[in-house]
Amino acid sequence: MIITDWVHVFAGAFILISLALGTWVHPYWYFFTAFVGANLFQYGFSKFCPLAMILKKLGVPEAREGKGCCQK
Repeated sequence: MIITDWVHVFAGAFILISLALGTWVHPYWYFFTAFVGANLFQYGFSKFCPLAMILKKLGVPEAREGKGCCQK
């Protein structure tokens, strides 16, 4: 998996977890959901993502290896 795949996995997991916490623990957890959504929104424009920077330093590849645009 490449960096963008991991960013989507983390964002999706954080959203689902915070929605569950907001439902069963305290509604203030919905603010965390909003934070993740806002971060994804700004990433679309600025391409700045702290998680992506961390993953890059950990050695996660930025692009898929091989020929072709959509190789898995």
